[in-house]
Amino acid sequence: MRYFANTIATPVPFVRSAAIAALLGATMLATPLTGAWAQSPAPKTVAATETKGETVEQRITTLHASLNITPAEETQWNGVAQAMRENAAAMDKLVATKRTTPPQNMTAVQDLQSYQQFAQAHVDGLKNLTAAFSTLYDAMPDAQKKVADQVFQTSGHGPAASKS
Repeated sequence: MRYFANTIATPVPFVRSAAIAALLGATMLATPLTGAWAQSPAPKTVAATETKGETVEQRITTLHASLNITPAEETQWNGVAQAMRENAAAMDKLVATKRTTPPQNMTAVQDLQSYQQFAQAHVDGLKNLTAAFSTLYDAMPDAQKKVADQVFQTSGHGPAASKS
């Protein structure tokens, strides 16, 4: 069971998905499970919306600026921002639920089921975010799409990132 707990706690299998999630707010979905199962009597609250000290609102602001969102695109952008907030809230709720059972009290099957729940939340969040982002992306002029493509390529996934 320890092997699976370490695998879950280590973000290595999620490097590519975490990179995009960190940029777009989905990484809140990739919070290591050990943070959810803090074992001290007064556990530090680790919000799923925090990645490297950045909140979902900060990521929304950063991405808005990076993508050069225009006033005409604000309606579509608001859908992306809302998806990011919803994903953060869903993961925060799952993390809070999982805090009630320390990993040492879980069976191997329960550990795998927990891992599956986090992975499913990650997939659901990416679907939600992708749908909202696709609407925004489709409304962008070609030059701005190239900016968006570059933002994603340099965020830790895509061909540019895999060459490093």
